[in-house]
Amino acid sequence: MKSIAISGSLRKNVGKRDAKELRYAGKVPAVLYGGDKQYHFSVSATDLKPAIYTPDIQFIDLDVEGQKFQAVVQDAQFHPLTDKIRHVDFLELNDKKEVALEVPIKLTGTSPGVKMGGKLIQKLRKLRVKALPKDLPQYIEVSIESLEVGKSVRVDEIQLKNARILNNGDDTIVSVVMSRALRQAEQEAAKADKKK
Repeated sequence: MKSIAISGSLRKNVGKRDAKELRYAGKVPAVLYGGDKQYHFSVSATDLKPAIYTPDIQFIDLDVEGQKFQAVVQDAQFHPLTDKIRHVDFLELNDKKEVALEVPIKLTGTSPGVKMGGKLIQKLRKLRVKALPKDLPQYIEVSIESLEVGKSVRVDEIQLKNARILNNGDDTIVSVVMSRALRQAEQEAAKADKKK
């Protein structure tokens, strides 16, 4: 699992005015929870970018004034107009406690249905997975090698080692549907057969 080191400084005051001053100085208010106690601190906005603007899961090695924690980004709030990060919630990881996170899906292979002219539709880009931090996968590989036109891959077909998928088993991850061009070609072929 990839990890990023971020350092922060404890906040003396917790409130709207203090948070506004931090943002004006280029920092982002943050909170760390999930351990013995909560920590309110601030981190540099530029340090957060590699952790926030990525589809991958990344462990974060937090250093808050000498105290070291391993965490993941649980939630991030953005400004509605400028898309700047306004607040970040970190979840402290414990080696003995399971954590539920959204893990990205990576499609592998080439679908024979797409080669025949079908259209590939990916309905889910992430799956919610619950596991111990050491067992969390970086991504989930879904093979589309055997995906014909009209077929799909569902959540219950995915098997993970030492982890549970929390999504509904009937949810479709990826499917190949008939494209308009393929449908028209089949209809024209059917009409040509009727004329013979």
